Amino acid sequence: MTTSLPERWRQHLSLDRRRSVHTVRAYVATAERLIAFLEEHRGERISAPTLASLDQADLRAFLTSRRMDGIGNLSAARELSAVRGFLKFIGGDDAHIPQLKGPRVKRGLPRPVSPDEAVALAQDIAETAREDWIGARDWAVLLLLYGAGLRIGEAMGLNGDIVPLGDTLRVTGKRNKTRIVPLLPQVRQAIDAYIDQCPYPPARDEPLFRGARGGPLSAALIRRAVQGARGRLGLSDRTTPHALRHSFATHLLGRGADLRSLQELLGHASLSSTQIYTQVDAAHLLDIYRNAHPRA
Repeated sequence: MTTSLPERWRQHLSLDRRRSVHTVRAYVATAERLIAFLEEHRGERISAPTLASLDQADLRAFLTSRRMDGIGNLSAARELSAVRGFLKFIGGDDAHIPQLKGPRVKRGLPRPVSPDEAVALAQDIAETAREDWIGARDWAVLLLLYGAGLRIGEAMGLNGDIVPLGDTLRVTGKRNKTRIVPLLPQVRQAIDAYIDQCPYPPARDEPLFRGARGGPLSAALIRRAVQGARGRLGLSDRTTPHALRHSFATHLLGRGADLRSLQELLGHASLSSTQIYTQVDAAHLLDIYRNAHPRA
């Protein structure tokens, strides 16, 4: 029995890319929707060569059908990102992926990157990487920024001596100040997946994150990758690697973390540096109030 294209995609995401169950389920569902739509749209059975022949009009028609299902701009952008990853997987190195700009997510007041936006950003960057191990690397770096609150320079400064990973991570920040940050299971899994796929084994005194040729990974490469992904997803220009760290802090504060604990987690020298997040959180709450309160 021939394995279906979405099932091959599922196996690749689960076994080769080691994506989470949630991500695999969402991406495979997108592939299944795309094929079902194309079979009705084109009136023929969809094969790998058919997918290789898709053009902008086909993808635009698919997204239009999804918008008619009631999905919003961010969901549509994520759907398009998943489609690109699927087409790249099916077509291999010679895959032809139609260029189609995703819908723009409109912004009101400045606000932190939402959890959905942070995950969508990391997924898009990982799926559009030129090699699987590079995608795994970028995924791990971005999860460290959002899931552990690291500065991008701190992530680049990690060496192979952090392996094997534990429940916490010792980070050296500004002014050589060290701090301990907790590692979520998802962050640990992302780093382990990168290490498993990286062609350059981790060495105790060498950078953990490597560039394509084996040298230290440049923070500029991550910034450019984020810039490209936010354009494809229609996210605000404020969506930067450092914004992921801000979002980590703001979301913790919104969930009840006290300023002193947050100061330690972020590695701020003074409490006044941390207090800015109370203003960010207040702005976000004010935005919600103005949009939701009947008398606002």
